[in-house]
Amino acid sequence: MMGKVLIIYTGGTIGMTKSSKGYAPADGDFEDTLKRIPELYDSQMPSWELIQLSPVKDSSNMDVHDWNRIAEMIENHYEQYDGFVILHGTDTMAYTASALSFMLEELSKPVILTGSQIPLCEIRNDARDNLITSIVIAAQGVVNEVCIFFGGSLIRGNRSTKYSSDGLIAFLSPNYPALAEAAIDIQYNYPQGIKESHLPRQLHVQYLLDVPIAVIKVFPGIKFKYYTEILNHNFRGIVIETFGAGNIPGGAENIEKAISAKDNDTIYVICSQCPAGSVSLGQYETSTILQNAEGVSGLDMTTEAAMTKLYYLISKGYERSEIIDLMEKNLRGEIRSD
Repeated sequence: MMGKVLIIYTGGTIGMTKSSKGYAPADGDFEDTLKRIPELYDSQMPSWELIQLSPVKDSSNMDVHDWNRIAEMIENHYEQYDGFVILHGTDTMAYTASALSFMLEELSKPVILTGSQIPLCEIRNDARDNLITSIVIAAQGVVNEVCIFFGGSLIRGNRSTKYSSDGLIAFLSPNYPALAEAAIDIQYNYPQGIKESHLPRQLHVQYLLDVPIAVIKVFPGIKFKYYTEILNHNFRGIVIETFGAGNIPGGAENIEKAISAKDNDTIYVICSQCPAGSVSLGQYETSTILQNAEGVSGLDMTTEAAMTKLYYLISKGYERSEIIDLMEKNLRGEIRSD
């Protein structure tokens, strides 16, 4: 028998309506919007209930405070439900999924994020299948972690990245296999997913502090001398998106001086602009500056995972040395395990 599911509606395209300024979050009760999907009320569907973030948001406006609010909703209702579906806008869904994967410590139930590229108000939309399948997956309790279901695939939340702004397959997991595929049946892929929780676990939520964190993307001809002030601006963490396996343009002495400053406690995490593959500092001469300056290898983490992992570890209150060590260790399946 399938379990009971809580749907948390945060906003996003799935519930938007047309306005004079384009699609915007709809006012009112979202349950009225769900009546556009009569299958949700069929006797074959798992039992579900709905709560709503107030106010609902375009996901472009989501921030740390909203991640905390969503986590609090899950914590407050954790014992009453067997799984959770979070309806969320696609633009920052991978960030929210990554953040929740760290925040929800000892999670032993499915938390599935989904949404749509076409709102329910349109006759032709992808919302119906994404939502129905997400509820079924959440109720089955097979993959007990934070995931995204979209376009027929279930992927690990902290391995996800948004791939397309207008395609119905909006998300990819470049460095980790899908956890399940929705075909005639939902086909779970073991051992990729967590099949079951072996022992009852008590959920603990680590709420995040709104600390200053930045992302810098390297590009050809970048003038690091103009970034020195940013790099020394008391950021707690900075994710640097480099070329390939961790490379930056040669002759970048200014960045070495900035990120190795004695009085600078900022943690620098080196990720790749390549969707697939891994950072390997020192493999090429053009990455040795970052290696010598104690840059932390992000290995095969997405930028979304690296950024939210920084928020999480800093919020845990760890010392800088502990954070540096843990950034290169697998905590929630976000990074390769050798």
